[in-house]
Order: sequence, then structure tokens, then C-alpha cells
Amino acid sequence: MARPSLREKLASSAVDTLHTFGFKGCSIQDITEAAGVPKGSFFNHFENKEDLAIDSLRRYLDGVRSDMLFDESVPPLQRLKNHFNYLAERLISLGYGRGCMLSVFAAEMSADYPKMREELRSIFDTWCDGVTSVLREAQAKGEVDPRHDPAQMARFLVNAWQGATIRLKITQSCEPIDDFLNTAFKALLK
Repeated sequence: MARPSLREKLASSAVDTLHTFGFKGCSIQDITEAAGVPKGSFFNHFENKEDLAIDSLRRYLDGVRSDMLFDESVPPLQRLKNHFNYLAERLISLGYGRGCMLSVFAAEMSADYPKMREELRSIFDTWCDGVTSVLREAQAKGEVDPRHDPAQMARFLVNAWQGATIRLKITQSCEPIDDFLNTAFKALLK
């Protein structure tokens, strides 16, 4: 098996480092040390720290299993539950102190880094579109009240989820996630 390239070492290590400490909480030096590569090699592979952060965010998203939303062998509302349950389990397994990388970067970078702001906007739009599609299917099958606007409900769910992941970092407990899941699936989408 071939050894990972310096770029790959930087990129894969940066996901964990940036997620743990945030964009502003770690330096290029911290990232290169975590990767075990010389600091000078950073600029041979990335133009700047923002480009590395965008690459890290994309890698982080590879693990969120958004494909679960589109598994038509599972009823729509159950797919949505499975999706958020998977995200909850993933966050909890990483420790309460991290939260979701999307919310970490949105809080730290959206005002000062236009490329990251655009990346985050695109990610949230795509996620909301996926949830909207599932909610439309659920309405067509009678699983969700047809009076709800599926796009508005999808944005609400994604926004509420992000709020829960921020509170997770504060409470250091499952309570915000449990509140989200109980309210979303027992009150709003029953």
C-alpha cells in the first residue's frame, strides 16, 4: 500500500484539528505538526488556510451519510429520523466539545471568509433541498401534515439541528440533541 502524500496527510489531519480547535483556534503550524509534515510544505499544497478549511469541510461531509435521505426502501419520515439519529450518534462519538463542523465554521468564518461563506451557503442549501424532498414524499404518503410548507419545515429542521449542536458543546450532554429529536419527530412531524 502506498504511503499517503504530504497533501493527503495535511488534509486528513486538518479535519480533526480544525474540528477540534476551530479555524481561529489553530494555526498552520498546529495543523502541520498534527500531520507530521514540515510547515514549509503547507503552501506547496494549499494556497491558504481557508482553502484547507474548505477541503476539510468537504471531507467532514463525506462522513455524514446524506445518502440515507434518499434510500427509497425506507419510508420517508423514517429516513429523516435515521439521518438525524446518525448525525447525533456521530457527534456524540466525537465528544461533546466539538459540535458540528458546519456550525463551527459558520460561527467563526462566515463574516470574514467569502469563499467559506459561499461553501457553507451551498452546503446548507443542498441539505435543506434534500430534507425538503423527503418531507414532500412524506406528505404524499400521509406521514406529514400537508399544511406544512416542506421547504420552510426543512430549513427549520436544519436550523434547529445546528442550534442543538452548538448547545451540545455548552451542556456537554445529549440533552440538546434529545430535545431536537423529541420535538422534531414527536411534536412537529408526528
